[in-house]
This record gives sequence, C-alpha cells and structure tokens, in this order.
Amino acid sequence: MRAGYEGTGPGAITPDGCAVELYARLPVRDEPDIISAAVPAEAHILELGCGVGRVTHPLLERGFTVTAVDESAEMLERVRGARTICSPIETLALREKFDVVMLASFLVHTGDVEVRRGMLDVCRSHVADDGCVLIQREGEDYHTNLPRERSEMGVLPAEGWKSEEPSGFTVRMLSAEPVGDGVNSVHAEYVFPDAIWTQTFLARPLTKEEFEGVLAEAGLKVDRYLTGDGVWVRAVPVGA
Repeated sequence: MRAGYEGTGPGAITPDGCAVELYARLPVRDEPDIISAAVPAEAHILELGCGVGRVTHPLLERGFTVTAVDESAEMLERVRGARTICSPIETLALREKFDVVMLASFLVHTGDVEVRRGMLDVCRSHVADDGCVLIQREGEDYHTNLPRERSEMGVLPAEGWKSEEPSGFTVRMLSAEPVGDGVNSVHAEYVFPDAIWTQTFLARPLTKEEFEGVLAEAGLKVDRYLTGDGVWVRAVPVGA
C-alpha cells in the first residue's frame, strides 16, 4: 500500500486503497454522455485509470475503440471488449497516438506533484496533435463541504459486467484533513446492505487557475469546460 493510502472491505485492495469489488458495484452515471458529446464518433480513446471498466464498457457500446490502462491486474480482469494494458499511468510509454486521452476519477488531484506531472506528460505525449484530453477535476467544495453523503442505486457485479439487479448504497465523504504541502488526507465510506468499504487517499485541491497552470506546464490548454460545475474539462495541445 502506498504511504497515505488505505482501503478496507471485502476482496482485493489496490495500492491506492481502491477495492475491486466495490468499484465493480458502482453505477455508471453521466460520464458516457459527457464524453460522447465532446469527442468524434468512433474515436480511439486511451483511458488512463480504467479500473474495472465502469466507463469503458458503455463507451465500447457506443462504438468507440478503447485502450484501457490500469496499474491493477485485479481491476483489469473485470474489463471486457477493450485492449488492456497493466501499467502505472505516469510511466506509460506507448509508440502511438490517440484521438482522445482520458484522465478521469480526479486523478489530476493526486497529492504527489511528480506523479501528477508524469500523468499529464503521458496525456500530452499520447494525444494526437488534432486530438483532445478529457480530464475530470474536483468540484469547488470537494474538500470543504464535509461531511456529506449521497444515496444511489448500484449494480451487483456479474463477471465484470453490471447485472440488472439493483443494490442501493450510500457514499459518505467524511473528512479531508491537511497533512502538509497543500495536500489533504481524504476519508470516504461506501455502505451497502451486505458490505462496507472505506478508502483513505491523498488529494491536492487545485483552484481553476492552478489547474490551468499545471496543464500549461504539460503543454496543454483548456479548450472548454464541459459541465457547468467545471468538473469535466476538454483540453488540447498548446498550439492546436
């Protein structure tokens, strides 16, 4: 387990505290709609940090080609229909370019500046000159509106694909405690009828200006914000 990261609950836990069984139960939300509206039809997408394929599978169903990357072999075992690559994001080095590179799951907010820089460098080096990078960033009050919770309807896992049987659950974001150098230790809890998972991870809040600054360091710039809350962003190479 990485320093500052921890996960509890049934099943395999990845080095960043993610529980494979938990992520297999999380439902698809509006991500496929946002992505589809921002990229060309039938684009080839490089999905960085794909997990169990929660978003990968709906994108495949919409006609996109997906190369799915994750550092967890246990996560990738759940992915179906996509080319998969087991690798840390920040050290990925493929000899090809993609129409779209996607960095979701708030990964741009990792507490380690060098890892963040590596991730964004990978985004820039793997996107075509006329392509785009889709990034999911934290909402403005992600670290301050605490504690908070929401209830959702999930799906029970079935061989890596979602089943039709619903399972309600509650997500609780409990705390975000400063640990130095602008980084917070965030603690979350996921409560299902039959199991409870927790996750503790390090995250660095970024204002809009700071976010755009770190993009610029990687040779990227904001093309447009895709959602009213500024969480989903379409970026393009500088000079495009």
